[in-house]
Amino acid sequence: MLERDYIMRLIQEFMAALERMLEKPEIEARRKEIQTLYDKYVGPYAFYHTATVEEALEALEGVDEEHRIGKIEMLAELCYNEARMFSKPESDMLLDKAYQLFDYLEHNSGTFSFDRRNKMNFIMSQKVNE
Repeated sequence: MLERDYIMRLIQEFMAALERMLEKPEIEARRKEIQTLYDKYVGPYAFYHTATVEEALEALEGVDEEHRIGKIEMLAELCYNEARMFSKPESDMLLDKAYQLFDYLEHNSGTFSFDRRNKMNFIMSQKVNE
């Protein structure tokens, strides 16, 4: 129970930091901040930014399941929000990664999220509009 509370607080702290990052007007400041968020909450930016979904999930295999699900959720949010800072094809790659991670969470987290579903629908609508 304490572990679950800790993970929930960590995710809330992460989401607040992500919101603050999105408020920054300069794209370069946002990019720097997102790299810091990767490093602090998920793992090395240099790895997770370029890793495939399979590589990222494999790298997180050693983490206990609840913490792993939390990290996957944070990674999905980072990819989703980072995609806005890049143009094609990098934005498409990040949105694809975010979608796959959100989908993994849909099937493995044991929770339903309207926010996650809405983000998945948005990503799919972007693909249809191409």
